Amino acid sequence: MELAMTAHADGSALAGRVPGNRGIWVGILCELTEFALMFLAYAWFKSGHPEDFHRGPAMLLTAAGVANTVVMLTSGYFAVRALLAIRRNDARSARNWLIGTLLGGVAFLLIKAWEFSWNIDHGVVGTGNSFVAMYYYLTFNHLVHVVWGCLGLIWAILRTQFGAYSPEDHDGLEAATLYWHATDLAWIVIFPLLYVVK
Repeated sequence: MELAMTAHADGSALAGRVPGNRGIWVGILCELTEFALMFLAYAWFKSGHPEDFHRGPAMLLTAAGVANTVVMLTSGYFAVRALLAIRRNDARSARNWLIGTLLGGVAFLLIKAWEFSWNIDHGVVGTGNSFVAMYYYLTFNHLVHVVWGCLGLIWAILRTQFGAYSPEDHDGLEAATLYWHATDLAWIVIFPLLYVVK
């Protein structure tokens, strides 16, 4: 676990340690455990209220869910590019890719806010319908994690801007991108459960 990673001038790295730091992995484990429990709650409520869940996806604005999926996947790609750039000792590109990742997070939040407004206008509220209640429970929780991820990205952008990271030492940048990928992963499960599966 404590083995060092050797970074080469071409940006490649020898595997030999867990990326990021222990703290971020504790956070990711907590996040994924939380979502696993929410997915179990989803299954429980679906088994008890199948009609709500059968009609549920048709009540939602699928285009908003698709748009947010594209945004999350794109921003996840940008996060990978940021990590590759810092491994090549290209801090400027790493910072720019991180800014792109952050803009993806902000776009996700804006789309979700617009979707919630659309839901309210169309009567999709969390009273008397188990699917709608589960929809808000899952998406609000995910929204909080996106906000936390954005705050981590801002921190990584500032540290990159001021030269805190190098090919040999960029655990903080790795941690920010790892957390972003965990949030991405949660959305990839949430999207089909809410917008597709009946």
